[in-house]
Amino acid sequence: MFGCPATFRTSRQYHIGKELSGSRTTITTDKVMSSGDSNPAATPTPCVDIQGDGRWMSLHNHFVSNSKDKEPDVLFVGDSLVQLLHQFEVWRELFSPLHALNFGVGGDETQHVLWRLSNGELAHISPKVVVLWVGTHNHGHTAEQICGGIMAIVQLIKDKLPKAYTLVLGVLPRGKMPNPLRERNAQVNKLVKEAVSSLPHASLLNVDPGFVHSDGSISHQDLYDFLHLTPQGYQAVCQPLHAHLKGLLEKQAEN
Repeated sequence: MFGCPATFRTSRQYHIGKELSGSRTTITTDKVMSSGDSNPAATPTPCVDIQGDGRWMSLHNHFVSNSKDKEPDVLFVGDSLVQLLHQFEVWRELFSPLHALNFGVGGDETQHVLWRLSNGELAHISPKVVVLWVGTHNHGHTAEQICGGIMAIVQLIKDKLPKAYTLVLGVLPRGKMPNPLRERNAQVNKLVKEAVSSLPHASLLNVDPGFVHSDGSISHQDLYDFLHLTPQGYQAVCQPLHAHLKGLLEKQAEN
């Protein structure tokens, strides 16, 4: 659906795509796509309406319209892990007091978030911190491609919200037992951490409190389907995240 995987070679730069501003943006990391390649994970793409009910686009339009009368200090954007967070008490307890807004959409991949943010979701708001949590649903993409997609979003946020700080949350481990997707997610986190390390306006926060047990297993009490978080799992993730966000907001208030 999104084209053939690109071929990667070792280098000091990583091209994240040319669709954002008409010229190719470059970030520093360990991998690069040759100039003739394109990264489907970093190409702004609306979600294909396979079911035919238009829910994805309707939700996007709702976010754009709903944001016109909002003044959030914190914006959460990403996939189902962001969307479902809004339904739990931990959101009302920890993040509503921070004047947070939730733009999570179930199943979103990096290219979908990139399209949404390129098409109006940031037009009417000026959050101080943007929390980005996406990548685990990028099926068929390599860790390098997903990193490129995440960094394309970070760059877009910087372009549209130059005063905002972007906090990228690490992609969580998935699957009951060790598996290739869990390994891929760990590699994504490593690449993104390297890519943002020199950026003054972004960082990666590892929010995995230790979901993987000593035998390599993940409990359904933390991730009920071994992908999405239970209330207990959200508490374990969100308590340190809340403390980190408060620190970022206090630091911005001092400047």
